[in-house]
Amino acid sequence: MKHRHDHKSKDHNHEHDHGGVFGEKTELYFAILSGVFFLIGLILSTIFNAPAWAPLVSYITAYFFGGYFTLLEAIAKIRKGEFEIDFLMLVAALGAAYIDSWAEGALLLFLFSLGHALEHYAMNKATKSIKALGELSPKTAFLKNGKDIWEVPVEDLKLNDIIVVKPNTKISADGVIVKGSSSIDQSPITGESIPVDKTAVSNVNNLPEFSEIEQSHTVFTGTINGDAMLEIQVLKLNEDATISRLVKMVSEVETKKSPTQLLTKKFEKWFVPAVIVLVVVLCFAHLVIDETVKESLYRAISVLVASSPCALAISTPSAVLSAIARAAKKGVLIKGGRALEDLGSLTTIAFDKTGTLTEGKPRLTNVLPINGFDKNEFLELVVDVESLSNHPLAKAITKDLIDEYDIESKHRASNMQAVQGKGVKAQYNGDYIFIGNVQLMEEEGIQISSETLDQISQWQKDGQTVMPVGYKQTIIGLLSVMDVPRKSAAPTLERLKEIGIKQMIMLTGDHQNVGDSIARQIGLTEAKGNLLPEDKVKAIQAFQKKGVKIAMVGDGVNDAPAMASSTVGIAMGAAGSDVALETADVALMSDKIESLPFVIGLSRKSKSIIKQNLWISMGVVAFLIPATLFGFANIGIAVAIHEGSTLLVVINALRLLRFDLD
Repeated sequence: MKHRHDHKSKDHNHEHDHGGVFGEKTELYFAILSGVFFLIGLILSTIFNAPAWAPLVSYITAYFFGGYFTLLEAIAKIRKGEFEIDFLMLVAALGAAYIDSWAEGALLLFLFSLGHALEHYAMNKATKSIKALGELSPKTAFLKNGKDIWEVPVEDLKLNDIIVVKPNTKISADGVIVKGSSSIDQSPITGESIPVDKTAVSNVNNLPEFSEIEQSHTVFTGTINGDAMLEIQVLKLNEDATISRLVKMVSEVETKKSPTQLLTKKFEKWFVPAVIVLVVVLCFAHLVIDETVKESLYRAISVLVASSPCALAISTPSAVLSAIARAAKKGVLIKGGRALEDLGSLTTIAFDKTGTLTEGKPRLTNVLPINGFDKNEFLELVVDVESLSNHPLAKAITKDLIDEYDIESKHRASNMQAVQGKGVKAQYNGDYIFIGNVQLMEEEGIQISSETLDQISQWQKDGQTVMPVGYKQTIIGLLSVMDVPRKSAAPTLERLKEIGIKQMIMLTGDHQNVGDSIARQIGLTEAKGNLLPEDKVKAIQAFQKKGVKIAMVGDGVNDAPAMASSTVGIAMGAAGSDVALETADVALMSDKIESLPFVIGLSRKSKSIIKQNLWISMGVVAFLIPATLFGFANIGIAVAIHEGSTLLVVINALRLLRFDLD
C-alpha cells in the first residue's frame, strides 16, 4: 500500500470565547469569585463589625471579578455603537460606589456576571456540532490506479475515481459499488437499525444520477463496511457528499436567533440609551429648577439605581438555573433558557425510531417450525448454522435462541457460506441447509406453500424481517427478527398525551411497514418511513410552515439536521452520538425516554415563573423611576426595593428546584 499525502493550506476557524487564566471557563470562575468576595464583605461588615476598609477591599475585589468581562463586553458593543444592559449595569455599579453603596453594586455585578458567564459557556455549541459531524467522514481514501493503490486525502478524489474499502472500515465517498458485496451499517446516516446488504452494479457504463441508482448498489460517506472488500466508483465530490450536506444544514440553522432573543435585544437597545439620556439630563436639573448641583447628581444617581434592571437581569437566569439544576437531578441536560422556554410551548413531537422508540438492535421475534419438524431439533439446527456467521442478524438470532431457549451449539454445521443479499447455506449432517429470504429458497428449488407465504407476508406487514429455513429441499420453519419497541415507549407516549401533546410522529429511515408496525404497537399519531436526513428536515419544516412548534427526538447523526431545524432538538443520551448530543438543545443523559413528560412539564412551569419574574422586575422599575424622579423615594429606598424584588424573583425561581410532574 502506498501513501500520498498532499499538505495543503487550510482555513482555520477561530471560535469566539472569553479565554483567560482558567481557560474557557475563566468567565464563570470570575463570576463565582465575585460572589465569594461579595459574601466575605457582607460577613465582615454585618457579623464581625470589621474596620470600614476591610469590607471595602472585599467589595472592590468583587467589583473587579464581577465587572471584568462585563466591561470587555460593554466596550466591544460600544465600538459597534450599541448600548445594552451590560453597559447600564456598569454605570449603575459605579453610581452605587459613588454614593458609597458598595455592597449593592457588588451584588449587582455578581448576579449579572454569573448570568452572562453561563450564557457564554454554551456559546460554542454550533462550532462543536459541526466539528463532530466532520469527524464522521474519513480523512483519507484508498485510490485504485491500475494495479497500484494510493492513500490520498478525500479532498483529492475526483468524480469516477475507484476507491478500495477494506472490511469493517468507514466508506470515504458517496458512490456506487463496482466490485464486491457486503452488509453496510448505514445507521450513522439513515438511522436504519439493521445493516443493509449491498451488491455491485451490473453495468458501470452510462450510470444515472446518484439518487436514481438502485439503493442496493449505492453507499454513503461515513457509513461502515461489513466483512468484505469493496471497490466503489466515486459519484460525489467530498463537499457534495451526504455527510457534508449535514454539516451545512446544521451550520445554517445554528446561526439563526430565536424571536425571544431578538425581542430582548430590541428592548435593550432603546431602554439603555433612554435611561442614559434621562440620567445625563437630570445631572443638569439644577440649571432649570432651584436645587444644588449635589442634589441634582443625587437625583440622577437615584434614578440610575432605580432604573438599573437588577431584578430584570436575574429574573430569567435564576429561573433557568433552577430548572436546569432540577432537570440535571433527573438525568436531563437542558442547554440554556431558549430550549427551556421552547419546550413549554410544544404541541407536536417527532421521534426517530431506531434507539429512540425502539431498542436499536434486532431481536428474534418469532420461531415457527413447520411441516411437522421437531421444535428442539429445529432450534439446535438454526443455532449450529447461525453461530458460524458474523452477520448482525445471525448474531441476534444466535444470542436470543441461547438466552431464551437455553440451546447450545453442537457444532454439527460446517462449510457455511454467505449468499450475499439472500442469506446463508451450510452443510449439516451430510445435507445442505439454507437460511435466508424467499428468493434464496426459490433459487435452490425449495417449494414454499401458499400458507407459509401468507404467514411470511403477514409478519413482513408487521415490519419484521422473515427468514425461511430450508433443509433437505423442504421448508422446515420460519424465523423473524425485528427492532422491537422499548417497554417504556407506549406509557411515555400516553403520558405525553395527558399533558397536552397533540401529535406524535415517527420519522425513520426504515421501511414504511416497519414504521407503521411500531406506530400501531405504541400509539403514535403517524409514521413516515424511507426518509433520508434531508427528508426528515423537510418533514419538520412542513409542520413549522403551518405554525406548529415541533420537537425532534433522536439519537443518531442522521437526526442532527432535523434536530437543528426543529423548535427543540432532544437527544437520547447513552446510545446517542456525539453529534446528536452537541446539536440537540436537550439531552436525556440516562437514555430514558420516560424523562420526556417530566422535562416538558418542568419547562412549562419555568415559562410561567419567568413571566411572573418579568412582571415583578418590570413593575418595580416602572414604579421606582417616577418615585425617585419626583423625590418620593431616596437611594436607600430604591436599593431596598430593588434588592427586595431581586430576592423575590430568585425565591420564586427556586421553587423550580422542588418541581415534580405528579
